[in-house]
Amino acid sequence: MKDIKFLRLLAKEYPTISSAKSEIIRYQASLSLPKGTEFFFSDLHGEHDAFIHLLRSSSGNTRTKISEMFHNSLTEEEKNQLANLIYNPKKVLSIVKSGGRLSIEWMRLMIFRLVRLARYIGEKYSKYRIGQKTPEEYRDVLLEIMFLDDSDPLKQKYLESTVEAILENNAGEAVISNLCYMIQNVSVDTLHIIGDIFDRGPGPHIILDELMDFPDVDIQWGNHDIVWMGAAAGCEALIMNALRIGIGYNSFDFLEDGYGINLRPLATFAAEVYADDPCTRFKPKHYDENKYSSIDEKLAAKMHKAVAVIQFKLEGQLYNRNPEFEMEDRKVLEMTDFKEKVYIYEGEKHPLLDENFPTIDPEDPTALTDEEKVLVDSLVSSFNHSWNLHNHIKFLYDRGSTYLIRNNNLLFHGCIPMTKEGMFSSLKIEGKEYAGKELMDKMNDIIRDAYFLPKNHKDKQKSLDYMLYLWCGPLSPMFGKSRMATFENFFVEDKRLRKEEYNPYYEVSEREYICRMILSSFGLDPDVSRIINGHVPVKIKDGENPVKANGKLYVIDGGISKAYQAKTGIAGYTLIYSSTGISLAEHKNYEEIESDSGSYTPAIDQVEYFPKRHLISDTDAGKALLNEIEDLKNLVKAYESGIIKEERKS
Repeated sequence: MKDIKFLRLLAKEYPTISSAKSEIIRYQASLSLPKGTEFFFSDLHGEHDAFIHLLRSSSGNTRTKISEMFHNSLTEEEKNQLANLIYNPKKVLSIVKSGGRLSIEWMRLMIFRLVRLARYIGEKYSKYRIGQKTPEEYRDVLLEIMFLDDSDPLKQKYLESTVEAILENNAGEAVISNLCYMIQNVSVDTLHIIGDIFDRGPGPHIILDELMDFPDVDIQWGNHDIVWMGAAAGCEALIMNALRIGIGYNSFDFLEDGYGINLRPLATFAAEVYADDPCTRFKPKHYDENKYSSIDEKLAAKMHKAVAVIQFKLEGQLYNRNPEFEMEDRKVLEMTDFKEKVYIYEGEKHPLLDENFPTIDPEDPTALTDEEKVLVDSLVSSFNHSWNLHNHIKFLYDRGSTYLIRNNNLLFHGCIPMTKEGMFSSLKIEGKEYAGKELMDKMNDIIRDAYFLPKNHKDKQKSLDYMLYLWCGPLSPMFGKSRMATFENFFVEDKRLRKEEYNPYYEVSEREYICRMILSSFGLDPDVSRIINGHVPVKIKDGENPVKANGKLYVIDGGISKAYQAKTGIAGYTLIYSSTGISLAEHKNYEEIESDSGSYTPAIDQVEYFPKRHLISDTDAGKALLNEIEDLKNLVKAYESGIIKEERKS
């Protein structure tokens, strides 16, 4: 009966034998096509200019395709101009128009060039798949001219007539723009973001807008994403964390203009409480300048300190109500003697680099003052009422997870917590031990509960508290370090106390047998599968290689964030998984890319060659198609046997 009910539902979409058979034919034919190209990015950290350029240029691959397609027919300058048009059609069309060069002849020429390039890039895709990646506006026209065989003189004439009709009806700019968007979308068939969209850089909200417009994208949450997901869910400690990082990196445009967070109450509070305090330790880092929200640097430092102190208080309260987190060494305010002005760690006293704590009661250091309580309530309300923030967070939940298995690849941001001996570390949650895949699955459930459980649900607060654990807990898969030494970085000189030890995973996972064990535990065949993760910048300048464990592990955080580029020596990686092999694109910083004026191509190293080309039939999508084919065949049988009646034509 269940099968019949399912087939009746399927019959609503395919009401006749011919419609079902037509779909079967299309599915079976598509299985023989080459698989689409997957692009993997990690640790974007708000660097919207660099990421968007890399995405729209398919990490420089589009420029390579232009060179292949027009190697003799266009000059280098013309190739660069075409590349820039594809990357940012709105901007380039505006420049051409303002320069008086947007003529009928120019638009005609661009349309023909774009059509040729679109055909070349999309030759391995079906018309149906191209249609899915073509903007809705003028879709029928674009598909018509793209799949027209103009080797026939009559068809060539038809193509020319179609283009003339486009121009006569003042649709040239729109068609050019949509051809560019089609090329962008087809060049990157599937997009994987392996964590940390937020923090440090100025535009995570702009990155999320771009991702929401992309046809096929998934996200594996990083600990910086968890901060903002937890803040949006209402975790007060993570709201303070999010603000501290944003202010600390001078990201006022992002906070105020991007998400509409009202910082005026914080500015007023900080100016009054820390009026005579220079807050030297809290001067923001300046990698980017604000355009809309210019805050005086001295006031910004006071705001930074004010929100950091409140953060430490709220974290201390959270650890006290969750002893099972085993984070006693992070109750930093309780480990500080405010009368003697020292921080006490493992019995050793360390002088404080900043001794001014006007809001702290030495007898109850984690208690908020009345003024701080009012401020926290105001900031929580601001986060709760940010429509754009919640729009983005819901997208992160919709497209995100703690890990993803796709086409024999295991994707996750940080680590699978392990011991030095290469065994999975276990974390006790509500009396039960979780490790490996079970831990990742449990955390996935907790993360969803934190946002979607009603406020008055008995498990809501515990889920919110676990979001903080995922941000900085010693066995958090997203964090992967022994502790978050934020307090020590601000207040203690001894660098030993600032050190954050990486989870043993990062060492033992470089051994092939460990990766094979991890892959097997997730139900994957270790002979053909691999792990892809980010989180830890690969220091190319120090001789590190992103390919580890004899090709079973790819670490692709190459430092797209400006804050990391001095350490890594590059500006990020793109891992490109095509039908013929796996490549790593090693990037320059964005300023160098932009100065190349459209000629930029990264250093690409093909690190894995497939013995035979991978087809759609070899992919997870192919397996899903085979299941759909089987369902449709059963529907045809049901029609032919009379169990289900075909829809009659009126």
